[in-house]
Amino acid sequence: MLFGDEHVRRYEETNGEVGHDWEKGAPILILTTTGRKTGQERKFALIYQEHEGSYVVVASKGGAPQHPGWYLNLLAHPEVKVQVKADRFTARARTATDAEREVLWPKMVQVWPDYEDYQRKTDRKIPVVVLERV
Repeated sequence: MLFGDEHVRRYEETNGEVGHDWEKGAPILILTTTGRKTGQERKFALIYQEHEGSYVVVASKGGAPQHPGWYLNLLAHPEVKVQVKADRFTARARTATDAEREVLWPKMVQVWPDYEDYQRKTDRKIPVVVLERV
């Protein structure tokens, strides 16, 4: 099973042939953010779903009390790069509204049921992020 930097590397090398279909069949995209402190590119392999022409990811960090670094990065720099299989594009990242989250959260839990456990483990409301192609 691929994780972290190795997952990103293999995905990019193979245009997602290796790494797109992950554990339990969950689909993966590569999100590139700009580091809020370093200004350097940071890449992450994240579970996603498509929704109305955009891509949706979840800032769960396994239910940790703090948001993942990539989420803090995109709050500071909402312009991100996305790769879904061989498709690479620029996107604008934003946190889903409460109304959108009501629709999107169950969709994400369907593909990765552990999100429900992660939400139970933390007091923070786990953000759902919409990536809109620019």
